[in-house]
Amino acid sequence: MAHALVIAKSKVDGDPNYNSYRRGYKICPVVDSLLETTGIDLSRGGGVPELMRFQEHFKEYRIVVFGRLNCGDIMFDGQVESEKRINLVYDDVNRHFHVINNFTGAMARGYVCRGCNKGCKRGTTHKCGVTCSDCKSIPPCTFAEERVPCESCNRSFRSRSCFEKHKTSLEAKRLSSKRCEIVPCVTCA
Repeated sequence: MAHALVIAKSKVDGDPNYNSYRRGYKICPVVDSLLETTGIDLSRGGGVPELMRFQEHFKEYRIVVFGRLNCGDIMFDGQVESEKRINLVYDDVNRHFHVINNFTGAMARGYVCRGCNKGCKRGTTHKCGVTCSDCKSIPPCTFAEERVPCESCNRSFRSRSCFEKHKTSLEAKRLSSKRCEIVPCVTCA
């Protein structure tokens, strides 16, 4: 569990040691330090109580553990409102935690909402109260007096900060193709 958390956190943070940790190099001192800092004993394995304690330690991350590679099979969800998310899957046969690097690929969905964990074909069609319906950030953006238009995708956003989040998100990079079936097209609409 601790190894998987260290590896996943290093991936989220863009740590230059990520590949070393993933291959089993340099990770033992980091894991030992984590266990000493948190006071968690994993000598007999770990479960939800230990995950709760790790979540308390990693306050700026949302730890989500799946029982299987299925969006609905959540074993633990830290419920922290954060863009930094650590996704793990628990292998009950080998009693081992694995890091999920590609969330949508692992769940075999075109889009998986990072707020409510529901999967669908496209993020533009998904609606939930946990994420912003415009930029998909967590928590939802607040509304300004006037919406801010995006000339790249012909959508409008709740505020300037919502628009900026949209421009820097991975979804914006995917949507930059301007295909009519993905975004509202002025010509076809």
